[in-house]
Amino acid sequence: MRRSARTILNGIRTHGHSLAVAGLFGVVGVTGVARMTGGDAPDAPTEAQAEAMEVAAAEAVAAAAPAWDLPNLDHSRVDYWVARFDTVPDMREKFEGFLVRSGWFHDMISAKLAERGMPQDLVYLAMIESGFQPKAYSHAAASGIWQFISETGRRYGLQIDGHVDERNHPEKATDAALDYLEELHERFDSWYLAAAAYNSGENRVGRIMREQFGTEKARSEADYYRIWDRLPRETRDYVPLMIAAAHIAKDPAAHGFPELNFQQPLRFDVVSVPGGTPLPDVARAAGVPLEDVLEESDLEKPAAGGAEDLPAVGVDTERLEFPRAAPTLHADVLQPPAPVPARQPRQVAGVAPLDVAPRQVHRKPHVGTRCGKLGPH
Repeated sequence: MRRSARTILNGIRTHGHSLAVAGLFGVVGVTGVARMTGGDAPDAPTEAQAEAMEVAAAEAVAAAAPAWDLPNLDHSRVDYWVARFDTVPDMREKFEGFLVRSGWFHDMISAKLAERGMPQDLVYLAMIESGFQPKAYSHAAASGIWQFISETGRRYGLQIDGHVDERNHPEKATDAALDYLEELHERFDSWYLAAAAYNSGENRVGRIMREQFGTEKARSEADYYRIWDRLPRETRDYVPLMIAAAHIAKDPAAHGFPELNFQQPLRFDVVSVPGGTPLPDVARAAGVPLEDVLEESDLEKPAAGGAEDLPAVGVDTERLEFPRAAPTLHADVLQPPAPVPARQPRQVAGVAPLDVAPRQVHRKPHVGTRCGKLGPH
């Protein structure tokens, strides 16, 4: 774990004279404090010179460590999760998948964080939320790489209905997640508390902070650990998991992970498709399997039924995204279906036609006794 120069300096001083001497010789060439001339023995450094060299050695160690822009606070639960991902075979395998899939989205999320001036390390919040699985779906009905529930997703502008679920659109979901996290940080003045609120709800975290400190504003990031035992069990491990994931992802080799074959960033081209075009036609025009159209977009496939049951796209003109590796779209295939005239009502001999427009006819509610209750069904 990364430590401050002062912490490392204290460690050097407490680990024996031989370690301190080795550290000093490592920086002699940089500091120029100790000099040798000819065959003369070097002058013993003064106490001030020794202090300067030790500080330089500590700063060199700190500079070599991966950069952080979230506070890297030591905690036993961070150590616990690092050890679990390092040593438990199934968890190690799972985390390797997290790392490999991060290639799909890391650059996109990083660019959006930079545009807003937000910490780059927030990318690891998405990592622990979904393992970077684009259509991850939880037992709590949260979906996508940022694991939005429907209510929160809609609150931050995502379209979620039977046709489209933008929680599964990585870029749109990222924009919504960063909007939410910015709002939470403004409320709590802490990225740790913003992450906790993202997981357990802002009102819960706000109430705990008011009861504990009389204000929702954090004095420091350490306030997360000061209210730690009052948070839901899952949320207690949420920030430690995020920081543990960052430790490993910043330096996989140091944790014994082999050379990883990261997924390439996803790149898409946007095409316009005539409204009403069946999805199987879209797939055929793109020269890709139907499953790829569904997998690479935020379009929703019905829970049951075959390709013929899939909805048509849009009601006007739909903008769809296709991987750049897909062949050129064949526009001649993408013709909206021709209108089908309605059949004339059949007239039975001897029965006069009803002089009533269809929209004027309404079904009466069925009244039954299902489950012992009266009422419409």
